[in-house]
Amino acid sequence: KVLIVTNDRIAPMYLERYEALFKAGDDLDVHTLVLPDGEQHKSMDVMSQVLDRALELAFDRKCTFVALGGGVIGDMVGFAAAIYQRGVNFIQVPTTVMAMVDSSVGGKTGVNHPLGKNMVGAFHQPQCVFVDTDTLSTLPDRELQSGISEIIKYGLIRDAEFFEWQEKNIPEMLSRQPEVLRYAIKRSCENKAAVVKADEKEAGLRATLNLGHTFGHAIENGSGYGTWLHGEAVAIGTAMAATMSARMGWIDEDLVKRIYTMLEKANLPAELPVDSPMTKDKFLKLMSVDKKVANGKLRLILLKGALGNCVFTGDFDEDAMIDTINDFVAECSGVPV
Repeated sequence: KVLIVTNDRIAPMYLERYEALFKAGDDLDVHTLVLPDGEQHKSMDVMSQVLDRALELAFDRKCTFVALGGGVIGDMVGFAAAIYQRGVNFIQVPTTVMAMVDSSVGGKTGVNHPLGKNMVGAFHQPQCVFVDTDTLSTLPDRELQSGISEIIKYGLIRDAEFFEWQEKNIPEMLSRQPEVLRYAIKRSCENKAAVVKADEKEAGLRATLNLGHTFGHAIENGSGYGTWLHGEAVAIGTAMAATMSARMGWIDEDLVKRIYTMLEKANLPAELPVDSPMTKDKFLKLMSVDKKVANGKLRLILLKGALGNCVFTGDFDEDAMIDTINDFVAECSGVPV
């Protein structure tokens, strides 16, 4: 038995196609489930609809869940697969750049909690990831740009040559030139797969994939889930991490300028808007429950040295972090959402 799970935005465009593909297989009993779209629906309650549907259909341990959609669908369906009857097979069919280059690869699954992003979840590897770049033709520009933020990340943390390639090819990515997008997605996946292979359960190295995410997750949660796309919040978080790294003398100002220029070229935000509800205290409170906190000590992914190098550390100048946060919230209203 197969359960294809998607959202109400993707379903009209691609559900029928993939349902037909699976039904073409011998002896496959195919069912579907459509969930609401958006980060604000990445919750235990919505994820439980997948479990409810599987139980109603009397799915056993031989069943397969299929996640057809972006990162929210992939994370929720993967988590449902991890806990249904203590673990069943699942397949990722990502339809966004974000999901193709990041969330579908590596086995991280989960849902958000009111007190923190992705705080409830499990490591559960998909049987396969099927990437069809043709689905990107219907991806809204904002979603495309959001995904590019994760592509930029790989160049900054471990692949300087890739970052330099991006500096020359951002316009082609934004205009969706097929060969350019395919190359960017392939190289991003190769980078992530290499890191995950070395550190599947995030004991150390894999945490470097979270550059900008500690600040970014705080922005997503503190602004209200759904206000920012994940990649937009990560872009601001990356700008904050770069600014903080330079403030400590770990990277030079030229690299900071290149990062800001790259974000601008990709139409990604590098600062908080004046109507943002974020404050220094809100940042610190939300960052204190980040998954990278160990023994009460916050650890960050920061840039250090030449392009393509980073560190995962709790040994940083806290004043530099506070000063960076203060810089970014200086013009914000701080009015709660």
